[in-house]
Amino acid sequence: MRGAVFAALAATMGNMLQGWDNATIAGALIYIKREFQLESQPTLEGLIVAMSLIGATVITTFSGPVSDHLGRRPMLIISSLLYFLGGLVMFWSPSVYVLLMGRLLDGFGVGLAVTLVPVYISETSPPEIRGQLNTLPQFTGSGGMFLSYCMVFGMSLLKSPSWRLMLGVLSIPSLLYLALTVFYLPESPRWLVSKGRMEEAKKVLQKLRGREDVTGEMALLVEGLGTGGDTSIEEYVIGPANDEEATADKDQIKLYGAEQGQSWIAKPVTGGQSMLGMVSRYGSMAQQGSMANLVDPVVTLFGSVHEKLPQTGSMRSALFPNFGSMFSAAPDHAKHENWEAESQGEDSSSEAANGDSDDNLQSPLLSRHGSAQEKDGVPAANGSVFNSLFQPGGGELVNSTGIGGGWQLAYKKGEKKGREGKPELKRVYLHQEAGMGSMRGSVLSMHQADIPEQGPFVQAAGLVSQSALSIKDFKGESPFGEGIVEPSEAVTKGPSWRELFEPGVKRALIVGMGIQILQQFSGINGVLYYTPQILSQAGVDVLLSSMGISGDSASLLISALTTLLMLPAIGLAMRLMDLSGRRFLLLNTLPVLIVSLIILVLSNIIDMSTIIHATLSTMSVVVYFCCFVMGFGPIPNILCSEIFPTRVRGLCIAICSLTFWFGDIIVTYSLPALLSSIGLAGVFGIYAVVCIISWFFVYLKVPETKGMPLEVISEFFNVGARQAELAKEI
Repeated sequence: MRGAVFAALAATMGNMLQGWDNATIAGALIYIKREFQLESQPTLEGLIVAMSLIGATVITTFSGPVSDHLGRRPMLIISSLLYFLGGLVMFWSPSVYVLLMGRLLDGFGVGLAVTLVPVYISETSPPEIRGQLNTLPQFTGSGGMFLSYCMVFGMSLLKSPSWRLMLGVLSIPSLLYLALTVFYLPESPRWLVSKGRMEEAKKVLQKLRGREDVTGEMALLVEGLGTGGDTSIEEYVIGPANDEEATADKDQIKLYGAEQGQSWIAKPVTGGQSMLGMVSRYGSMAQQGSMANLVDPVVTLFGSVHEKLPQTGSMRSALFPNFGSMFSAAPDHAKHENWEAESQGEDSSSEAANGDSDDNLQSPLLSRHGSAQEKDGVPAANGSVFNSLFQPGGGELVNSTGIGGGWQLAYKKGEKKGREGKPELKRVYLHQEAGMGSMRGSVLSMHQADIPEQGPFVQAAGLVSQSALSIKDFKGESPFGEGIVEPSEAVTKGPSWRELFEPGVKRALIVGMGIQILQQFSGINGVLYYTPQILSQAGVDVLLSSMGISGDSASLLISALTTLLMLPAIGLAMRLMDLSGRRFLLLNTLPVLIVSLIILVLSNIIDMSTIIHATLSTMSVVVYFCCFVMGFGPIPNILCSEIFPTRVRGLCIAICSLTFWFGDIIVTYSLPALLSSIGLAGVFGIYAVVCIISWFFVYLKVPETKGMPLEVISEFFNVGARQAELAKEI
């Protein structure tokens, strides 16, 4: 996984430059206003700040569709060049109009980076650490802000601070960004697969994952091109393949894995009681109150598949199980054993093997490792039954056979014949529902006739749909022998605008656009751009006057300290993003944002001493920033990069990003006028109301996507959207 981590770090240089630019213009604006005498022209002042946003909005209009055509990597290279040119023009800036041109070019670079970096990271990251890696843009962006504020603060102590130099320094780190994008970043393997460049995609994926065998994930990327079809939810009891049993029972079917030699026997469960099946048919079993009845079925469906939090192991391993091992140079089998020990905890291999423990069925359906037996004297961890079920041969350590998050990609013969009379191939995403182990006595006993008498078994639900693979010759041994060739012609055609009106895509767009616009109207970018002025208006210079620091320098220093405090908050969010999840972080950080904004409003309404006023205002702004970067800052971009199908991901991201930038322009451009008309208290009162609305939107509309493969997320939106339509008809 080290390749994926380093690729993400290199890509997030674009976000560091965005943070650098945000902080630099916030500090430089103090001196720009004085040179061009803009104190009486708030409109032009707002335009200088907003010009970067206008540039980002314009470029975003084309970035998604163009990136679908040219690729993600070329667009990131162009972003670095635009940053460089924008910095040079701003350094020159003989007039305010040339400055506006430089800000426009800079905005072009910002727009490409903000739109495409989350997409690139999502498309290259393993599901288990996708949230952590996609929080890196927030971390590097805040780090860039801190470095920039430190630079501007240092320059503000000079006799004649140069705002041109402050802005022009941007060109230096942009050269590093250019070098990383040109010489290091590989192209997204999902984009390569969408263009039929299978060999290139395989090589990139091998480099990103650090292993040779990527057959299963390659098959998954191809299947992601075919989402949106008629998907059904089926329930099975799955056990090891046994040809005699398969022929003795006509009800049993054979499932084939994505790696050569994998096969299992699956018996459909009639009248099954799996959690996923019950949610799909009847809605959430927990929806009993009026509030719960308003929750989108998509949210309920996603919530039915997530595993319980780890019950054993250290806090470090629970919060951050994978990140440390990414940089290990140990052999593959050692890395597998370390991952097993950290993330699954220790358990009795005998209990796991004989199936007597309920913990068996609480474990992920699919093991990421090999043998169910002891290896070099070390007992297998909890879930070893699944190790023996889902690996070819069973007995030697092999590479991961799952597709992430406890999901397994399998195939089965369809009942119909395809073109040229060849067997139809069905794709199956398999998963064991959370909490099914505790229901073993009450649920599985109801279907005892469906459960094999001997051998390890699991009960699982599967999302079944038409495969996107083109198979030349499927004789029944495995679809992944010599028969695999390429994606079918139906899924290699370019995206169409009509796909935006599919039920799952429409529902995902509502979530993406809604959370982006609410993020902007919570006021974060307006606060960031004008933090020095807001703190100065609150009287923060009083806090540092005893140190002989001027008001301008004092507000810049406190802004730098605020961004420094944001970094550990983002670090905590990175640890929790793939453990607690995106939805959990949003629902628990938004109330803190609301409280901090209310305190800020009250401190500006109630008559109090200057020191108390400045202290409360500063503390409120710091708490607001720290909680924002834990939830509402990174998560909208993370969600938007996850919830759309591969074929239209760039197009949908462009639509959501346009929503983001339009909201950003409105907030930033209107803030100076709002501050002068309704004051600081009124502005933050509006932001508090928006945060309250945001909490309800998240609760009702935003699903939990942690640890799920991108292709499964898209399929869930399709299933959930159709379920919602059926519910309306009833």
